[in-house]
Amino acid sequence: MTEYIQVLTTLETKEDARAVANEVVAKKLAACAQVIGPITSTYWWEGIVEEAEEWLLIMKTRKGLYDDLERVIKEMHFYEVPEILAVPVVEGNPDYLRWLDREVKEQ
Repeated sequence: MTEYIQVLTTLETKEDARAVANEVVAKKLAACAQVIGPITSTYWWEGIVEEAEEWLLIMKTRKGLYDDLERVIKEMHFYEVPEILAVPVVEGNPDYLRWLDREVKEQ
């Protein structure tokens, strides 16, 4: 079975998140990208606890496309160290996963 993943990143603005979402879907690196927010993130940065409003972007894809997807996110991202995490999909609606396979590029 093909390995599916969800890739998450956070961006500073809704416009930035939508731009990345549109780019990765257009390039067929993700079948679907969802922009959620605003959210509040609390994190350590350079020895200080920071808080920021961000937008969460969740992308559905295959594991084999991760490197290309990460590269595009990094090229478009404005953060010095962007959060880019891949989470395995352990189960899923077979019809949805077949659709996902049709909508992303071949590895």
